[in-house]
Amino acid sequence: MRKMTTDRASLFVAVLVTALLAACSTPGTRVVLLPQADDKPSAVIVRAKDGEEVLSRPYQRATAAVGASGAPVVDQVDPAKVQADHKILFDMRPPAPQRYTVYFEVGGTTLTPASQQVMNEALIAAQTRSGSDIVVTGHTDTKGALEQNDTLSQRRAQEVVQLFVERQFPSARIEAVGRGERELAVPTADEVDEPRNRRVTIEVR
Repeated sequence: MRKMTTDRASLFVAVLVTALLAACSTPGTRVVLLPQADDKPSAVIVRAKDGEEVLSRPYQRATAAVGASGAPVVDQVDPAKVQADHKILFDMRPPAPQRYTVYFEVGGTTLTPASQQVMNEALIAAQTRSGSDIVVTGHTDTKGALEQNDTLSQRRAQEVVQLFVERQFPSARIEAVGRGERELAVPTADEVDEPRNRRVTIEVR
């Protein structure tokens, strides 16, 4: 029995599919690393009895033949062929997350008029996506003290959460965090009023 491990929990979906692909190949084990939906870098370690290889590029393949010695053999496969040969498995993958950003008036938790429509789009997406959950992250610009901005970003995140709850989305399926001024969309010096940093990002997944 060959052993396959991942270097990070976020690869669950990609590894699940590659494990299914491996189960379909005979003889031996064959693992193909698929790209993540958000194109973030990923990697998987494929171990055989006498060695291991790391797959770090999309559509790299590791093959470990039954009874063979040494590490798995790594090559690159054609993405179109993999997708055509395993169409059912690709069709089973969950849809990619939907991302939205809403902006706030200076110093408070009031959405800008333009963000009202974006908020409605996020609400509709959450309601129509079966079994979805939501990650809400609040941010501020660099005006004010760091501790105050931490609190303000959390209040902004909670304001968005409340809008989802008012539309009957289960609060247990919403994660809300505040990042203050630590992750600026537009880098600025301290004490700069930057509207694009006064935001909440919403990920519906």
